Amino acid sequence: MATCFSSTSSSSSSGLATKLGSGCDHIPHHAQTQINGYGSFLGCRRRSRLRAVVVAGGSASSSTKKTAVNGYVGPGSSADRLISTWSDSCLVVPPPTGKKPRAIIKFLGGAFIGAVPELTYSYLTELLAKDGFLVISVPYNVTFDHVQAAAQVYERFNACLDTILASGLPNANLSPAQLAQLPVFSVGHSNGALLQVLAGSYFSDKVPKANAIIAYNNRPATEAVPYFEQLGPLVNQMVPIVEASPVSSMARTASGDAWKALVDAAGAMLPDNQETLSSLTKFVDQLPSVLNEVTQGISEFKPTPSENRVFFKSSYNVKHTLLVKFNFDAIDETYTLEETLKPRVESIGGTLEKVEISGNHITPCIQEPKWQVGNVYTPADAVAQSLKTLSLNDVRVLSRTISDWFRGFED
Repeated sequence: MATCFSSTSSSSSSGLATKLGSGCDHIPHHAQTQINGYGSFLGCRRRSRLRAVVVAGGSASSSTKKTAVNGYVGPGSSADRLISTWSDSCLVVPPPTGKKPRAIIKFLGGAFIGAVPELTYSYLTELLAKDGFLVISVPYNVTFDHVQAAAQVYERFNACLDTILASGLPNANLSPAQLAQLPVFSVGHSNGALLQVLAGSYFSDKVPKANAIIAYNNRPATEAVPYFEQLGPLVNQMVPIVEASPVSSMARTASGDAWKALVDAAGAMLPDNQETLSSLTKFVDQLPSVLNEVTQGISEFKPTPSENRVFFKSSYNVKHTLLVKFNFDAIDETYTLEETLKPRVESIGGTLEKVEISGNHITPCIQEPKWQVGNVYTPADAVAQSLKTLSLNDVRVLSRTISDWFRGFED
């Protein structure tokens, strides 16, 4: 089955010397690492298909149905109901039943929070789904090795996509034939934006037709984490304490009711199922692995930000890219990325656009707050509804900006 990924011309530059299907022949030496015990760079096994272990799915089955309503994954009776499905460790949110999909979006969230997209990005991804996109959110674990993370999401997304193209989405009444010719786009936020650019540079096979890069950030570890170099010895002493802590143990063994009480206090709403409980456990489990990397003497991301910039200039393969910057974002590096990508995109005959919209670095993660008006409409109700309208409007503008821009590349 054919899906409309973008391909690139081998005549543009040496970074594109590989043909479509040769996936990662031009990955630089520093990125040729062994990952997860497979003995090869994930994604380079061109004829094999990896069925990833379920992350956040928590089930041995390939897909589990649940509903997403009004920005939350959970039960509900809204007429505008979305059916989400876990497939090959990815969360798949199709358009509302009866609505023909426009395109497929690979979505990557930020560090840590990207591991639980059903809790942290549900409002944004559902807005995109309601606008006609089939959104595939790819959870990933935080690591200082960005090569590993980029390879992980590349493998997981394509495994999920293979499953969907082969079997369709019966729960959404979508057949394989309805999905086969859809264009594939990608959207990434913060660290997820970095991973989308990395994947678009490491791989020439199955490259998305267009990228939407939101609040890009790739600062050195010493800038991203103040006093990073001094943290190693301290963390080395802390890890055994953290792992032995009753809090850590409780996080891994907490009942569904305990998790729901905790998250309800933060204003979210969880479905009563094992999948979301497993998602939260996975979220908690990321911290010890990151701390262990620090204790092993890691002092910088791999590749370094400067190495990434050099590589992007010669090997970025996505022909069309939208850079989205928020007007109140102190850690955004969109301008740096624009300078880096512009010559490369021009050399392959592509387009690079930048927009600035209202919001801050965490705007894509804003969820619709639960606020029920009582029998008497009070000033507190008015304030709460005003704040809700303002915060959610920024997310709606973001969704509409992405949707409208992708429309130009759907033919």
